[in-house]
Amino acid sequence: MMAEKFIVTPCESLRGNIEIGGAKNAVLPVLAAALLTEESCTLQNVPSLSDVDSMRILIESLGAKTTTTGKGTILVDASNITSLEAPYETVGKLRASFLVMGPLLARFGQAKIPLPGGCPIGSRPVDLHLKGFAALGADIDHSHGFVTATANKLHGAKIYLDFPSVGATENIMMAAALAEGQTILENCASEPEIVDLANFLNSIGGKIRGAGTDTIKIEGVSRLHSKNIKHSIIPDRIEAGTFMVAAAITRGDVTLTNVLADHVKPVTAKLKEANIFVEESDNGIRVFCDKKMDAKAADLKTLPYPGFPTDMQAQFMSLLATASGTSVITETVFENRFMQVGELKRMGAEIKIESRSAIIEGVKSLTGAQVVASDLRAGAALVLASLRADGITEITGIHHIDRGYDHLELQLNQLGARIERVSEKTIDTQA
Repeated sequence: MMAEKFIVTPCESLRGNIEIGGAKNAVLPVLAAALLTEESCTLQNVPSLSDVDSMRILIESLGAKTTTTGKGTILVDASNITSLEAPYETVGKLRASFLVMGPLLARFGQAKIPLPGGCPIGSRPVDLHLKGFAALGADIDHSHGFVTATANKLHGAKIYLDFPSVGATENIMMAAALAEGQTILENCASEPEIVDLANFLNSIGGKIRGAGTDTIKIEGVSRLHSKNIKHSIIPDRIEAGTFMVAAAITRGDVTLTNVLADHVKPVTAKLKEANIFVEESDNGIRVFCDKKMDAKAADLKTLPYPGFPTDMQAQFMSLLATASGTSVITETVFENRFMQVGELKRMGAEIKIESRSAIIEGVKSLTGAQVVASDLRAGAALVLASLRADGITEITGIHHIDRGYDHLELQLNQLGARIERVSEKTIDTQA
């Protein structure tokens, strides 16, 4: 077997322009939603990510066809669905795979999905999804590691989510799009990716109002039509935030294009609090530093949108590890999302964990080390930390990083980083 790792050599401040790609967390539910219609649809601004590849493999295993028709453009044809059961091998790689349940249940009256996999960042149960399906009239059976949902016909209902789960909001919204009558979804997630999914559903004949607020109203329709529809995926706010922090941690000067400033407001606010300059213009967002002023400590708490995103917590920790003063990060969304801490400490960071908070004493410099990316955002945090470290850093487990970034090393190298992707032999434990 062959694995890959990053070899990172210290660099000067990052400088230049970077174009942000389509949002991973927006394209995955839209690919699932394409199962709701028997007509083909075209998706644009689709990022080239391993998670996107996994979702394409999943819907193709159900009988859908996906065709790349140009850079960042995919044609999806779900006219001939041949299976209502998702294969365990594919679902185990991608938590977002559970999002096919709502569309299959709504269109065909049945779906059988293994419990999903994904990053080991804490409990992300699907019970809210299932409560929503049950409220719409589905019978739910959970046995042998599979969840089976069946319904002769879904009916609109008033559903209150115990927590504003993004996945549950998306799954229930897709199921309700073909339900009979009105569905009112309360205390739902309001992330930009929810709005993008609603826009896609509306473009193919759905009737959804309120996306982006905590109450969404869905008027069910009998059929969705996608002929000649082209939907462009929104820019990735987490990718944008990652490059904003990359500019800050190297005390550089980077301008981001194809980015929506409103979507990164929480990151912008915290960067400014940490003595980093952020300027918005018609051309994009510029992040730069005053050489006379170093980054300073800042406290943050992760919250559902529009709060500070949990997907940016790890990257921001790398920045605060090099800032002057004491910072406190409180993680309220996932209970096990400080997996980067041990590896950052190997690089010289001074971090203590107390319950769901991390106390960070800024140090003047980090040092290169051999570290392991345990999940997607923790991996990104290690890459950012390595840009500021003295000495060579080796990062293994970079397949996690590839789930959410399109060749992150090439993008950073374009700005002046020195990162090499190399193959390494791994031990075949089955030998």
